[in-house]
Amino acid sequence: MNNIAEQLSLAYQNLNEKCQGLGLTQPVALIAVSKTKPAAQVLAAYQAGQRQFGENYPQELADKATELADCRDLHWHFIGPLQSNKTKLVAQHASWVHSIDRLKIAQRLNDQRPASLGRLKVLLQINISAELTKGGIAAKEMLALAAQVNNLPMLQLKGLMAIPAPGESEQAFAAMQQLSAQLQQHYPDATELSMGMSDDWPLALTYGATMIRLGTAIFGARQ
Repeated sequence: MNNIAEQLSLAYQNLNEKCQGLGLTQPVALIAVSKTKPAAQVLAAYQAGQRQFGENYPQELADKATELADCRDLHWHFIGPLQSNKTKLVAQHASWVHSIDRLKIAQRLNDQRPASLGRLKVLLQINISAELTKGGIAAKEMLALAAQVNNLPMLQLKGLMAIPAPGESEQAFAAMQQLSAQLQQHYPDATELSMGMSDDWPLALTYGATMIRLGTAIFGARQ
């Protein structure tokens, strides 16, 4: 098994060097995507200093959050597709949801969010490559959904997320940068742009990504 602490250190070194090379002054969040990896590996990354973790499956997120409940400053980002019958698990355990693409899901998360946890930070997922097999809304639907989500008292609209089709990263990232600017004209606090994974994150940074999602680079290949 790869030494997670070493891989994490290397990932941050690479991220910092790229940010310096681009002259970026705002911090970029590295989300360690731990889906299919055991809680022990999440704990190893946590002990090495990592605090932001991404999960794709509600039950897996809930199980790991429960097992690692003593890690008080560990923040879970739900980044996968979310069905209405699984929203409660996410509302109770996540700090962020990157994949909002329907008002129904947003409403359920709002209604099921424990008041003691404060507002759930959410991103709208844009299906930027118009793929039939991917979640997300069309770009033209962004402002309408944003207005609906912004009215939900237990949610906090923080920005956008996208997963480009293979081979279309640069075109997609450029389009997302423009959409982010458009969204911020209406919602100045919606500054987050979650895009870029282990194979294309440097390119995402050049187009304004504020969150990158790295799994393989930290935990190795998925089982």
